[in-house]
Amino acid sequence: MSLPPSRDSATENSARRRLPVGQLLVRLLAEFRRELLEEADLRGYGDLRPAHLQITGNIGTKGIRLTALAARAQLSLAATSELVNELQALGYLMRVPDPADARAKLILPTPRGLQMLSEASDKVRELEHLWGTYAGEQHFEAAMWTLQDILDATRRRAGNR
Repeated sequence: MSLPPSRDSATENSARRRLPVGQLLVRLLAEFRRELLEEADLRGYGDLRPAHLQITGNIGTKGIRLTALAARAQLSLAATSELVNELQALGYLMRVPDPADARAKLILPTPRGLQMLSEASDKVRELEHLWGTYAGEQHFEAAMWTLQDILDATRRRAGNR
């Protein structure tokens, strides 16, 4: 659903240029990660690096196999394994036998990891609210649903190839 711009924003938009979509997404992601890591540092998780967010943002809480995590995080198996090893050494993740297949391991957050994930979720909600005030709550929510629609459509299209 597209909301028409207000007169003020229409005038403002004609005086400036929008970045290409790739630059908007990359720069917003960088800002999002910067905000998350700044908060993490304040809350005692200063040992997290930007690359770790690719894992922590995709790990979930119920356990996941390395191959599934790599696919979800859109990383190579080797990069995923290295980042999981780092997060395990830092005390955020652990590996346990998969009850469905004793040969496989599940990766799970430790109690420290669960606490960090909970606090990160709080920060994400805070950022969404803040960013909503920048654009207006309705515009922000419409933009989020538009991005979701585009992601869903591109995934469907990729599945048809």
